[in-house]
Amino acid sequence: MQEFFEVIGPLKPLIAVAAAVLAAFVAARIVRGSTTRIFRKVPRIREVSVLGRNPLRLVLALIGSRIALSATARSESWYGTVDYVLVISLIAALGWLAVVTLLIVEAVVLTKYDTDTKDNRRLRRLKTQIILGRRVAVALVITVAVACVLLTIDEVRALGAGLLASAGLLSIVAGLAVQSTLGNVFAGLQLAFTDAIRVDDVVVVEGQWGKIEEITMTYVVVHIWDDRRMILPSTYFTSTPFENWTRKHSDILGTVELDLDWDTPVTELRGELKRILAGTDLWDGRTSVLQVTDAVQGLVRVRILVSAPDSGTLFDLRCLVRESMVSFLQQNHPAALPRQRFEQLTDSTRDLAPRRRGTRRNPDSGLEDSSTSQLFTGSIDAVERNRSFAGPGADVWEDRGEHTDR
Repeated sequence: MQEFFEVIGPLKPLIAVAAAVLAAFVAARIVRGSTTRIFRKVPRIREVSVLGRNPLRLVLALIGSRIALSATARSESWYGTVDYVLVISLIAALGWLAVVTLLIVEAVVLTKYDTDTKDNRRLRRLKTQIILGRRVAVALVITVAVACVLLTIDEVRALGAGLLASAGLLSIVAGLAVQSTLGNVFAGLQLAFTDAIRVDDVVVVEGQWGKIEEITMTYVVVHIWDDRRMILPSTYFTSTPFENWTRKHSDILGTVELDLDWDTPVTELRGELKRILAGTDLWDGRTSVLQVTDAVQGLVRVRILVSAPDSGTLFDLRCLVRESMVSFLQQNHPAALPRQRFEQLTDSTRDLAPRRRGTRRNPDSGLEDSSTSQLFTGSIDAVERNRSFAGPGADVWEDRGEHTDR
């Protein structure tokens, strides 16, 4: 037996490390199982907790390895180097575990408050704030981890003491160098915690309709309706006017306008609108109005106002109402479709045509005077003004004849 211990003596550190790693795996399994049971009421907790399995195993294994080597190989010459490598690895693993923990907390909170309702304003607000807060926390964790790794080096610690003496000047220089970046960072924080915009909000920016897809500390991603992405700096939403269609609620109103003939049966159109809306799930039942908003020249303008639970549904509803109304008029009231009217002159009315065109006959010569025939040309309105223009009176023609004789 003594010979056996003498043989395995050099292998004691390796055996201790293996035992520590095995214990770490068992402890990680117990921690994960306990967490799953504690938060079993949270939806999809088992799938979410998988993210922290590997970093937790690594942290426990590194801690166990340090303890095992400290108990079995402290007197060895290589112990200092290996222990230093384990310390750096442990700092990196703790940073990884902290980042993954933040991701798990974010997923748990968002999953808990997730709803299938379309007007989930509270969820969108919470999602925006949690995502941005998690990103700020991840940046801080990474910065602290890197700083801790650097501080394990004696030369870096000495350099850090000298840098602290000139930290005031360095902060001023750095602030001037990254002024625009810092402005976007603070604007991103302002957007997240002032509830100006939220993830999944429907907005109109730069004349484009889309949804807020992502809000970072420096920029905002807008998913445009045609699957393009518009990347805008955070300061854009704090300094430029834009439309937010879901600021308070997602339900929205929309209009459909039709230019029709004066023979349009408005009453029948109202009945057809009720029939169309009653047969579709796109309408939310709030608003249904049909009015004649304009009636000039040869057309009347029919304006239809409808409501929908969200902007995407409203677009489909407007298209449905427009197509159904056009088909109804084509099949049942073709006389109501817009048209242009023209008057054709016959032989009996042709003698009156010069007067209507603004041309006068000279009572002395019997010839037509075309001095006013070109006064009103170029458009339909000009022709109408030409027809209503009487031209010079008989006294004017008499004066012109006297002047001609002279």
